[in-house]
Amino acid sequence: MNTPSEAPRRFAPEMIVMLAGITAALHIGKLPPAIPVLQQELGVSLVQAGFLLSLVQLAGMLAGALIGVLADSAGLRRSMLTGLMVLVLCSTLGGFAGSAAELLILRGLEGTGFLLVTLTGPGLIRRLVVPEKLSVRLGWWGCYMGFGTGTGLLVGPWMLAQLGWQGWWWLIAGITLLMWGWLFLKVPPDPSEHNPHAGAPLSGLRTLLARLRLTLSSPGPWLVALIFPMYSGQWLSVIGFLPSIYTQAGIEGALVGVLTAMAAAANVVGNAASGRLLQAGMSSRALLYGGFAVMSLTTWVAFSDMTAQWPWVRYAAVLVFSSVSGVIPGVLFSLAVRLAPDSSVVSTCVGWMLQLSALGQFIAPPAIGALAVWAGGWQLTWLATGLLSVLGAVLVSRVARLL
Repeated sequence: MNTPSEAPRRFAPEMIVMLAGITAALHIGKLPPAIPVLQQELGVSLVQAGFLLSLVQLAGMLAGALIGVLADSAGLRRSMLTGLMVLVLCSTLGGFAGSAAELLILRGLEGTGFLLVTLTGPGLIRRLVVPEKLSVRLGWWGCYMGFGTGTGLLVGPWMLAQLGWQGWWWLIAGITLLMWGWLFLKVPPDPSEHNPHAGAPLSGLRTLLARLRLTLSSPGPWLVALIFPMYSGQWLSVIGFLPSIYTQAGIEGALVGVLTAMAAAANVVGNAASGRLLQAGMSSRALLYGGFAVMSLTTWVAFSDMTAQWPWVRYAAVLVFSSVSGVIPGVLFSLAVRLAPDSSVVSTCVGWMLQLSALGQFIAPPAIGALAVWAGGWQLTWLATGLLSVLGAVLVSRVARLL
């Protein structure tokens, strides 16, 4: 088995794993800036654009735990390499797409690649680092979504102007291919790779089902998985609707994209801080309670009628909302590793967590959008997000008993 090395390294393997997660998230962030161009060049409708945004979550929503079982069986490094290559192929072929239907199919397949990368990351990091550094590294791992998506949102408009949407797709495919090569060369092989019969996907349906049963019969993975959508559903709803909200407020042009990208990237602050705070001795329960409380308070400030005349106060609240709430995924990734019933099912546990997270991201934005239509504006959004935070806090109280 590969053991973490404590000798100085120019670039630690676990950092390469983290960069692989950020690279995968670039494929999430590449699409929103391109939607207006795709509408013009391919005739993509608003409904189709909505499906392009959500289809990347389809694999996670339908089969996160199952793909996690297969990843645990096949080997974590091998599964992450497979996921990166799926993203390379789909993004390359996407640049040749001539219709919305082709892009929709490839977007759904990209979701499988994205899931293979993101659900194997925590298990790989656990294998590569010494225990006393695990909380910090898992906190940094939680940055992948905010950092990758924010980079795509920020850089995307400029790259689209220079390269067109096809070139933007191919550029990200090239970056992902380089990431694949770096991971292949610098991250130590899975222990099972030294024995081609150990841990192979065909080692038996009984073994796969046993791992799935072990995960889903344990309370820890269930509670962590149920907390995640309470965070991810409201975070995606607030960040995802920012362009529409700002456009309605009279803000136009590139400024909308910059403001949205900054709000998404602010999430990295909390992700990075979560590991440091856990290492410093702060409890998971306190961090989760604090994160949900701040989400409730800041969404009230951002959407209440009382702040309607102070748009920059509202934006400051959104920045605090995104940054402070970033502690939640960092803590949950750490808990998913700690509460996995066995070290052989870490990816299965993370896959189950991401499956319910994807479900929350699929349901919450349309529900909050429908609430805004019914209310004739966004002024009641804080009630919906506040309800999700309360439910999250109730579930946190149950996790505290397990710890």
